[in-house]
Order: sequence, then C-alpha cells, then structure tokens
Amino acid sequence: MKKALIVTWEKYQDHEVIYPYYRVLEEGFEVDIMSNVKGKIFGILGTYMESTRTVDELHTDYDSIMNEYDFLVIPGGVKSLEKLRQEQQVLDFINDWDSQGKTIACICHGGQMLISAKITEGRDVSGYYSIKDDLINSGGNFVDGPAVVSDNLVSCPHYKWMGQWMLASFEVYNKWVENLSPSGA
Repeated sequence: MKKALIVTWEKYQDHEVIYPYYRVLEEGFEVDIMSNVKGKIFGILGTYMESTRTVDELHTDYDSIMNEYDFLVIPGGVKSLEKLRQEQQVLDFINDWDSQGKTIACICHGGQMLISAKITEGRDVSGYYSIKDDLINSGGNFVDGPAVVSDNLVSCPHYKWMGQWMLASFEVYNKWVENLSPSGA
C-alpha cells in the first residue's frame, strides 16, 4: 500500500494541507498527518484536520516512520513553520528522506523547511515570494514557476498552482517507483 505523510504544525495554511490530503487519497495513498499533537489541528483560517502522528514519534520510531512512507508533503503556513522548523528531528527526517531520493512535495513557506533541512544547495527551488532571498542565500536557484522539479523535490510558490504542483509531484513519484522495479524500467 502506498503511504503519504504530511508534516505540519497547528496554524498551517489551510489550503495547503486540505487539498494535498484529499489529492493523495485520490491517488490511492493512505495518508497520515504528523504535527505537534494528535487529534484536531486548526489551520490559520480556522479549518481543522485530524493529525494521526506527532513529531515526537520521530524520537522513538524514526527508522520505522522513514520506511513506512514513500511520499512526503510539506505544506506552508508561516505561523506553523515558525514552530516546526525548530524541531531538529523533523529537519533530520527531511534531510534523510531527500538522501534516499524519495518524493518531496513542498509548497509556499514550506521552503523554509527545505532551507533548515539543508537540502536546497545547487537545486532549483520555489517558494512564496517573501522567502526568495532565503532560498537563494541557502544556495538554491529560485525559480518562480507553478511546479519546479529538482530530482525528487517538487516545489511550488503558491496554492493557486496546487493542481500543477501535485500533478508534477505524482509524476516524480511514479518515476521513482519505476526505478525501484526489478525490471529496471
């Protein structure tokens, strides 16, 4: 079974959690949301989603969580990322995930997580316009486009392009799966 993980924190950007959540379900994935608490978490606009895992689980179940999922979504939300990017185990997780070549779908201020996880250097990346300088200063090549692909990383600057972003993310994921197949296709 394909499994996706959305990593966020309370006060997330509502659109950027809700749309990917249902879109990955539509693609046949099981989906978990990992945040600071289990249960209802509220976005900045007041909608809520159910968080089924906590970032604290990375302290005890790091390897099993890494192996359980094969698609990672990093939504935006300046208030949520202000907290989330202080969680070193999450940054290590993103860095290790990237090292394995597993698909990362990142949008808007989620680019701050990429910077803090130290995976932007030498890569084409996008993010919300207010973090353009941060992405550049971290060694990334800022691209203002709806779905910027750099190896296993697919980034997007704004939720107005979520359709293109998710489509490109699934294309990257499907190529990764093909490369894992025994036929070597």
